[in-house]
Amino acid sequence: MEHRTDKEWRRQRSKYRIRKRVSGSTERPRLVVFRSLNNIYAQVVDDECGRTIAAASSLDKGLRGASGSGGNIPAAKAVGGEIARKLKDKGIAQVVFDRGGYRYHGRIRVLAEAARENGLKF
Repeated sequence: MEHRTDKEWRRQRSKYRIRKRVSGSTERPRLVVFRSLNNIYAQVVDDECGRTIAAASSLDKGLRGASGSGGNIPAAKAVGGEIARKLKDKGIAQVVFDRGGYRYHGRIRVLAEAARENGLKF
């Protein structure tokens, strides 16, 4: 059995509770956020078809060197803007936000606000 810290365990439990209620459809896919110490990732998933529609992360070529580190607030803002632009190109305007068990503050909030500023509705 793998070892988890209490903080990781609490986040996993929160994540499962969120996923019971939040599901993405073809009309309104799910925007999933994952953060690590060094990077932040966002992907948009259609749960009905089981496929990823678009993805962006602080490791992408255009975003990699823009903010110095991939795990800070400017990187989260860039990733939020990039995922919104990719969805706009695909004709998707509405999503369901899945914060992945993280509290809605800091990098998670900045990513969500940047996506909203670039035309995404949730």
